[in-house]
Amino acid sequence: MPEGELCLLVGPSGSGKSTLLGTVSGLVPHFTGGVLHGRVTVAGRDTREHRPRDLADLVGTVGQDPLAHFVTDTVEDELAYGMESLGLPGDVMRRRVEETLDLLGLADLRGRALTSLSGGQQQRVAIGSVLTVHPRVLVLDEPTSALDPGAAEEVLAVLQRLVHDLGTTVLMAEHRLERVVQYADQVLLLSPGAPPVLGEPAEVMAHSPVHPPVVGLGRLAGWRPLPLSVRDARRKAAGLRERLDGRAPATPVTPTSDPVAAVERLVVRRGPVPALRGVDLVLCPGEITALMGRNGAGKSTLLGSLVGLHAPAFGTVRVGGRIPHRTRPAELIREVGLVPQDPRDLLYGESVAAECAAADSDAHAEPGTCRALVERLLPGIADTAHPRDLSEGQRLTLALAVVLTARPPLLLLDEPTRGLDYAAKARLVAVLRDLAAERHAVLLATHDVELAAELAHRTVILAEGEVVADGPTAEVVVSSPAFAPQVAKVLAPGPWLTVRQVAEALA
Repeated sequence: MPEGELCLLVGPSGSGKSTLLGTVSGLVPHFTGGVLHGRVTVAGRDTREHRPRDLADLVGTVGQDPLAHFVTDTVEDELAYGMESLGLPGDVMRRRVEETLDLLGLADLRGRALTSLSGGQQQRVAIGSVLTVHPRVLVLDEPTSALDPGAAEEVLAVLQRLVHDLGTTVLMAEHRLERVVQYADQVLLLSPGAPPVLGEPAEVMAHSPVHPPVVGLGRLAGWRPLPLSVRDARRKAAGLRERLDGRAPATPVTPTSDPVAAVERLVVRRGPVPALRGVDLVLCPGEITALMGRNGAGKSTLLGSLVGLHAPAFGTVRVGGRIPHRTRPAELIREVGLVPQDPRDLLYGESVAAECAAADSDAHAEPGTCRALVERLLPGIADTAHPRDLSEGQRLTLALAVVLTARPPLLLLDEPTRGLDYAAKARLVAVLRDLAAERHAVLLATHDVELAAELAHRTVILAEGEVVADGPTAEVVVSSPAFAPQVAKVLAPGPWLTVRQVAEALA
């Protein structure tokens, strides 16, 4: 790769993106094990002969979860830590910390505790902690996967500045291509069983099995060259808007019946600060509800309250007639299941087969029920694989299958598409639609605006622990620039949300 370019790695889950990133930083094979064939060099250093510590002055690595990488308590200390490890002089460290605080817009946060920051702020600090040693290459593994749209834009703006102004080379893997493909100089497509393809983003996207909605819309409309951004697509969309004029997508029928869960005037405190402030929410059988909002808005706290993890300071929570925080877990599992943000919290077996067998036993389901769900959601995961060795998307799939085995009337999912490629996301959408058709209620907390547009009957937006919007998805997301999907932005003011809707109308 030349200096000062952003190369985006794309491909299905399990295609080797994270492994390839690890070879650049030296984590593969020195930390992960395995056999490395071929050669990887960074500024002339062979990563087979140089361990990660020998490459630390050249390569900075930022993973999906910044909190997992932090080793100090405050922003300023974290920015200085890498330089301390390399033994840089104190005056150099002080100057670089100040430069990095200004570069990333963190000066006002210098004394803040890392745990008190929002997701976007934490990700910027994680990037800054490796930038202070002045690496020539920055390696990022899904840097926006856990961020709300606004925080993701903050991080991507920082990366643009590094590439354009400082000449940093950025190598990034990301599943949410709608956020990042427009910024890439090159795209490397990895597909299992096929040779890698490296090329200009528009050329690779023209035949890539994974692509963002704006590219799917361009393929459908026959636009050449393919647009990679909403702005480029809007310039080409006049003819498509005319063809769609007078048509409208089918409006999903919102189910109505007695609720499976009801939240009234709920207040939950996390320490001295209320995380939820007077929240009202009713969840009905057959309804899929998307819960959206900025990082720290209270989405995970609301899900936790529905499974009894948080006792209300005020208000009530009822699920299937039970009060969750006063109900034994063995009884509550029959009413509600939660797939948490980190699926490792649910997985404790030594193999996929052991996890599935335990799930069948706990749910009193037929043997093989959980394993069949895993195979439907993400085929090809081996029975003998250890859950900790799976990719982020594969672990999420396994955790989802474990929860679904009990077939609870209410299913809660916290960031369910984190680490999932578009094909795996499509399979998840199909499974959740089937559950809704079978009268299960689904509540998913997500930053994935495309998922909400494709799947949710209804969208609820939280801000500072309060409900600020609640209504049919088409009305709520189109009226919010931050949460509108790409197709809605391209075809505004039309009522279209997804490529699928457009394709059905044209057909």
